[in-house]
Amino acid sequence: MLVIRADLVDAMVAHARADHPDEACGIIAGPEGSDRPVRHIAMLNAERSPTFYRFDSGEQLKVWRQLDEADEVPVVIYHSHTATEAYPSRTDISYASEPDAHYVLISTRDPQQHELRSYRIVDGAVTEESVEIVASYANS
Repeated sequence: MLVIRADLVDAMVAHARADHPDEACGIIAGPEGSDRPVRHIAMLNAERSPTFYRFDSGEQLKVWRQLDEADEVPVVIYHSHTATEAYPSRTDISYASEPDAHYVLISTRDPQQHELRSYRIVDGAVTEESVEIVASYANS
């Protein structure tokens, strides 16, 4: 199960809406070993495409180095789908390279409401997981 603060969900959805009709992408970092997303990092979709996303390789290298220095990991890797449901495409599955991450998809196909779903993707196997949105984390 993904437990995530409402403000982080709001930040992902706002990023997805801002980049629409192109797919948005980014991560939410958290302390290594905690599985607790705490810091939103909006990233550039190098493809600038409504049907595909790819992190800019230079930006990704810089962000991952910053994560290493801060003893953080990408707890959530997210992107949006602009015209389809929030389910990983074959391309999304093939690019999923962080087995411990929660892969969050946000569909912005409906301008009035969004659809947000989370998955674990390990070795090409997709498992949907429940999402609990909280105001704050207990013991934070």
